[in-house]
Amino acid sequence: MPAIATQPFGRTGHDSTRTIFGAAALGRGTPEDALRALALLDQYGINHIDTAASYGRSERLLGPLMAEHRARFFLATKTNERTYEGAKAQIQKSLERLQTDHVDLLQLHNLVDPEEWKTALGPGGALEAAIEARDQGLTRFIGVTGHGVTVAAMHLRSLERFPFDSVLLPCNVMMFRNPAYVRDFEELTRVCAARGIAMQTIKGITLGPWQQEEHSHGTWYEPLSDPADIALAVRWVLARPGVFLNTAGDLSLLPAVFEAAARGEGAPSATEMDALVERRGMAPLFV
Repeated sequence: MPAIATQPFGRTGHDSTRTIFGAAALGRGTPEDALRALALLDQYGINHIDTAASYGRSERLLGPLMAEHRARFFLATKTNERTYEGAKAQIQKSLERLQTDHVDLLQLHNLVDPEEWKTALGPGGALEAAIEARDQGLTRFIGVTGHGVTVAAMHLRSLERFPFDSVLLPCNVMMFRNPAYVRDFEELTRVCAARGIAMQTIKGITLGPWQQEEHSHGTWYEPLSDPADIALAVRWVLARPGVFLNTAGDLSLLPAVFEAAARGEGAPSATEMDALVERRGMAPLFV
């Protein structure tokens, strides 16, 4: 099986697989699920894991794996606290749960709301705790993440305030039917390329908001589930030079995502993507 390509993760000096394991998929998992996930990561050579303090059981389930396999992975987590004190305490808890003395990347989680942004990046805010953690060797790098149609514009504001090492935001075919989002995303892409900032993308295989009460997958949105559809969506994201694709929050979707990334078949045509949107009735997740 072909290996999933790697590329520099911004200016960090680490070459990460272009597909990153989104460990939100372990949020409701078991130790057996964590072992199954590790086997898949081994199978496809994934060397980068992304989790968060708010991802349910994820950090706790990763902890025993990190105790044995820490050196194999670029490990990222996130704090959703906005104040210095709250973030400092949460960072320490994350390290305890992950059974490690440091993470490679600490991210300010979903920093989009303007008032929360002011708090987190202002005096006594979470950014001060992240900088302190970096100075103490508890993290090597600092990033920022977010959802929604304003996130690219907010990340640009964040990068003017502080030289973050990475950003994370949605990227899928439906988001790119919003001209304002495309404009902001492209400007963010330009800035990140110029400054050596890693660009992570999420929600790559989103079908749309759930339309029924019973959910077939553990994601908070409805994902594409047919492997051929997933392959088109993965190819569409990875056709953008320099970006990374963080996997969806459901372990059952991982094999199809990794397989598509490993095949590396190049960009699908606009006709193929239009047909996918129509065939599956895809809808924007964020408006």
